Amino acid sequence: MFGLEKPAGQQKPGRSGGFPNMASVGDFNVLSSSIPATKVELSVSCRNLLDRDTFSKSDPICVLYTQAIGNKEWREFGRTEVIDNTLNPDFVRKFIMDYFFEERENLRFDFYDVDSKSPNLSKHDFLGQMFCTLGEIVGSQGSRLEKSIVGIPGKKCGTVIVTAEELGCCRDSVLMQFCANKLDKKDFFGKSDPFLVFHRSNEDGSFTICHKTEVVKNTLNPVWQAFKISVRALCNGDYDRTIKVEVYDWDRDGSHDFIGEFTTSYRELSRGQSQFNVYEVINPKKKGKKKKYINSGTVTLLSFLIETEVSFLDYIKGGTQINFTVAIDFTASNALGFGARLPPDGRVSHEFALNGNPQNPYCHGIDGVMEAYYRSLKSVQLYGPTNFAPVINHVARYAASVKDGSQYFVLLIITDGVISDMAQTKESIVNASKLPMSIIIVGVGPAEFDAMEELDGDVVRISSRGKFAERDIVQFVPFRDYIDRSGNHVLSMARLAKDVLAEIPEQFLSYMRVRGIKPSPAPPPYTPPIHVLQTQI
Repeated sequence: MFGLEKPAGQQKPGRSGGFPNMASVGDFNVLSSSIPATKVELSVSCRNLLDRDTFSKSDPICVLYTQAIGNKEWREFGRTEVIDNTLNPDFVRKFIMDYFFEERENLRFDFYDVDSKSPNLSKHDFLGQMFCTLGEIVGSQGSRLEKSIVGIPGKKCGTVIVTAEELGCCRDSVLMQFCANKLDKKDFFGKSDPFLVFHRSNEDGSFTICHKTEVVKNTLNPVWQAFKISVRALCNGDYDRTIKVEVYDWDRDGSHDFIGEFTTSYRELSRGQSQFNVYEVINPKKKGKKKKYINSGTVTLLSFLIETEVSFLDYIKGGTQINFTVAIDFTASNALGFGARLPPDGRVSHEFALNGNPQNPYCHGIDGVMEAYYRSLKSVQLYGPTNFAPVINHVARYAASVKDGSQYFVLLIITDGVISDMAQTKESIVNASKLPMSIIIVGVGPAEFDAMEELDGDVVRISSRGKFAERDIVQFVPFRDYIDRSGNHVLSMARLAKDVLAEIPEQFLSYMRVRGIKPSPAPPPYTPPIHVLQTQI
């Protein structure tokens, strides 16, 4: 069953086609609030982790959980990348959080040795965990918290270092490319396998990793691929902040050989390709030992291009319409109950209009969707099986007809989590990943949601018949994680709404970026005519 939300607002001129749109940005921003918040970026590093691999070192990942006030349940916030063969990882992927001075936000950092591509953490070796609050990190000296990792009795699990930095509001990104010349030879039977590691400096003199290039095999004169990085990540908008670049020779066992380093700044790099951006790679130890030491090679900036990042809001202001479709599971396994027998002949359908009118399936807002749902419960028979592919393909047909950025489609599926057409659903999602479309799945009930977790491609990109999805378009949220035992129903539903919509802006932007679609200029504000009343005295 599907229901389309029809907005109260009018369709914009020149945008016909019968698609429903969100009436305003305010409808989408469910949790707009006047409470002041500071966005902080958390960087995570570990030292002396447990080694759980027999013939190599651990391949660690960090998983962050948050705990709301008055709620004992922990909710996963995000995961870093996996770093192979190291007990001392410096994770590049950051956690960006809202910091409210007056609130206590409990955090839990769990560490695992990853043994497969499975997103299921129970299939990986647990390395320990650390508990703290966000305020504890922000309030530490230099906003740098170092604590022991615990959780495995009788074992020293190492330490974790979490650093917080308030994020600037710079929206620029830079596209850079580097090459090197005459780097030191580090491999006995070959040359070197060099890669670059970028760090931004902190106020206390320490450095935070912000980017790693790919490895170029067996060369002393590598040319690395161009990469894009936000100015916020590179220097947090401070153009004169020191940027340290380290050059390493990659080794399979994770003990990468240090070749040398150099420092620069955003301001220096912004000069582009020139004599000012040819850097000597210096190895301090070699320089101290060898009197005739000059350098360990040079690194040259080949290109530097500044791009201003556009936001989700820029597209909305420019006229892009968000279309919203609701699909509700009517199988017999769920009282909320898309598989159902329809009147009058009892045929089974996996794609029927909730309001009973396939020619005009639109509902007026969420209240209209709920009204149509309750009405349909009286006329349809809960049945099965639970097939997702038909409703995904239904919305995909609409999305395939409008690829110019003027429309974006969001499908909300409410289900009990038992899915009957997994292979077909995966194929539908892979195909839909090329379209202006996102899918939100809300799981209701006590069922195991392993299948739904698999469809949510946050960790492992979904694939079908050897073909991977072009981008992640699925967000899965289990409803049971938002039942507030303290009885604060409003707060728990607000949290649910926030997380349901959390990934839509980035999924939306990923489609626009891949297609090179820029937002239209926002129309000028409407100025009403001024009527001057003239009178004679």
